[in-house]
Amino acid sequence: MATPTLTLMFDHQAARVLADLSAVRQVGPHLWLGCDEGGALERLTILGDRAADHSSYPIGAFLDLPHGVEEEIDIEGIAYSDHYLWFIGSHSTKRKKPQPDETPEANWDRLSTVEREENRYTLGRIPLVEGTLSMQCPHPLRPDQILQAAQLQRKKSGNQLTQVLATDPHLGPFLTADIPGKDNGFDIEGLAVVGDRLFIGLRGPVLRGWAVLLEIAVKDNDDGYFKLKKLVGKQRYRKYFLNLQGLGIRDLCPWGDELLMLAGPTMALSGAVQIFRQPLAALVPEQPFLTPTLVQTLPHGQDCDRAEGLTQFTQGDQPQLLVVYDAPSPDRIGSNGTSVQADLIPYNP
Repeated sequence: MATPTLTLMFDHQAARVLADLSAVRQVGPHLWLGCDEGGALERLTILGDRAADHSSYPIGAFLDLPHGVEEEIDIEGIAYSDHYLWFIGSHSTKRKKPQPDETPEANWDRLSTVEREENRYTLGRIPLVEGTLSMQCPHPLRPDQILQAAQLQRKKSGNQLTQVLATDPHLGPFLTADIPGKDNGFDIEGLAVVGDRLFIGLRGPVLRGWAVLLEIAVKDNDDGYFKLKKLVGKQRYRKYFLNLQGLGIRDLCPWGDELLMLAGPTMALSGAVQIFRQPLAALVPEQPFLTPTLVQTLPHGQDCDRAEGLTQFTQGDQPQLLVVYDAPSPDRIGSNGTSVQADLIPYNP
């Protein structure tokens, strides 16, 4: 039986967006999407068996990015909580790819070149009220509370999160050595917000088969920035190791009292993509090693159809999971080149 799909229809930016989808979240009648390229959040309106009416919101219009709007953010996670749309960049460096039309000498140099782009080190939130993003606005239910666009405190290199993780015994060596994400380096690819808990999923590093999930909480500075709260003593993050059968986290999605995890290969490989579930109540510092339950294995292609975004999708009475793909196969792309198919996956916890 064919997997049910939802057609995502884009307009003037279709070529940039539909081939590089990396994050998705449903909020009411809209889908919010992020992609590997550029620095904008994309909005589609759900209309039956399709999502259309494309609008694009450049993040640089709401936040002060270190390298302006020209450099990509590499958005890898989107979350929603209490009228804020949250998003996170990969926080990773990248290695140049060899090119088939280059000389061996040129490709030797390309493969030895590691690039760092500061816009990628962004964790931010933007007020979202009635389907529209804004720099600042009153909370719709608590008018005396002002919602304000903000981001995690920046440092000269990276941000406060990478600063505190630089001395972590497990993750610090990957950060200080600037190991690229696609080389099993530090690479964020999932974000979920549950109350005041922010969960950050790492695609890499995977350590002897164990994936890493981080938990943080933040407090406002009232200057367009927020900073990490102290959780226990002086510690500003919690760390969990997850047995995802050797895979890294590709996205996170809250579902009731569970956290769903989309998992896939940490490096540039074509391989198994699976969905796992983990009770939120079991995410406690006393038990940092966990084995989430496998829910489903998703289809994948060879160098295509890499599942990267997962969201609870509600239309009518039957909640489902919606999965979007990076590098979609030609069969997913519409004949006019402006639409792509996302998969709808039944889920009955």
